Amino acid sequence: MIKKIQLPLQTMNLIVGFMIWVLISSLMPFIKEDIAIPEGQLALVTAVPVILGSVLRVPLGFYANQFGARVIFLLSFVLLLFPVYYISIANSLADLLIGGLFLGIGGAVFSVGVTSLPKYYPKERHGFVNGIYGAGNLGTAVSTFAAPMLATKFGWSVTVQIYLVILAVFILMNFFLGDKKEPRVKTTLSEQIKGVYKNEKLWLICLFYFITFGSFVAFTVYLPNFLVSNFGLEKVDAGMRTAGFIVVATIMRPIGGWLADRFHSLILLMFVFGVYTVSAMILSFAPSLAWYTFGCLTIAFCAGVGNGVIFKLVPLYFQKQAGIANGIVSMMGGLGGFFPPILLSLLFNITGHYAIGFMALSEVALASLILVVWMYYQEKMAQAKNDLDRAVEGSMFKIRNNNMKKA
Repeated sequence: MIKKIQLPLQTMNLIVGFMIWVLISSLMPFIKEDIAIPEGQLALVTAVPVILGSVLRVPLGFYANQFGARVIFLLSFVLLLFPVYYISIANSLADLLIGGLFLGIGGAVFSVGVTSLPKYYPKERHGFVNGIYGAGNLGTAVSTFAAPMLATKFGWSVTVQIYLVILAVFILMNFFLGDKKEPRVKTTLSEQIKGVYKNEKLWLICLFYFITFGSFVAFTVYLPNFLVSNFGLEKVDAGMRTAGFIVVATIMRPIGGWLADRFHSLILLMFVFGVYTVSAMILSFAPSLAWYTFGCLTIAFCAGVGNGVIFKLVPLYFQKQAGIANGIVSMMGGLGGFFPPILLSLLFNITGHYAIGFMALSEVALASLILVVWMYYQEKMAQAKNDLDRAVEGSMFKIRNNNMKKA
């Protein structure tokens, strides 16, 4: 019974973690009315939670193998109580930066589930299972949609304190429903790192996830404030539109994992990065709200599919080092969400528009497309060589048998 509920429990854990991770960006239009934040610092404040949320994914993925998901989720949620309360009483930019940094723990828990859950399912279902778990991204939509509505009624400070109650509920749920007997993998951190860091596939997958998950995080933290300031939308309307972006990406994630269980993952990634290239190019021309919506939703579609496909590749290539590989790949994805909002803000201050930033995304997506094609044909050539070697070996075996019979 306990084993059967781990997928829904851990998926709900991720929803809560991501709700907290984007808490500041979801409420920024309200917070900046009470706390003076220079325009040039807005991107930094909303991006700061991404730092710890990315870097901590490596140790959390490793320790999830060592101690089990129950312990790591419990500890993470207990630690999150402190920065959430601190932000609820914040009255300065420094308070937001300090509290926001430690909100990153909410984003770091992602690597716990992708390490733990494959232990409960056969290999042919790993893509779909990790896709379902990854749908916990929905937590960002919950916050971007619900937090502004609550803040309109109760104020942003009380809204933040509501999250303390949610954390307390999930601490109890993990204590009683978490799997105490989850299989452990007792390998030292240094041994796991040595087993993966020289593998070029790891760094290529990191690049791909840097783009797919990074763009998901970047658009999530960047859109609410951007839609208000650039298109003059109401704060709740901007939150709902951002939630729409998140929902599309989230729905497509398990579908991407399901597709990767049935079709070649690299062919799916070719499609993903091809569409990314075109969509980012559309955004670079500073279009109307309708075209901007189309470009964003297309990127959401590709980000979701790409995220689901990539976490089919990780356990496929790194069976014995899944914990550390998941941590490194998911860390790079998180960092992919940290730099774009800051870069976009910097470019806007210099040029007065965002065109160069979106064109850069288009070019990086195009480079990734080329690399995926290269990986695909490398695998095809390796497979052809193996088939040829087996054919030659079989022929030699037959010749030896025939010679022995003649003798």
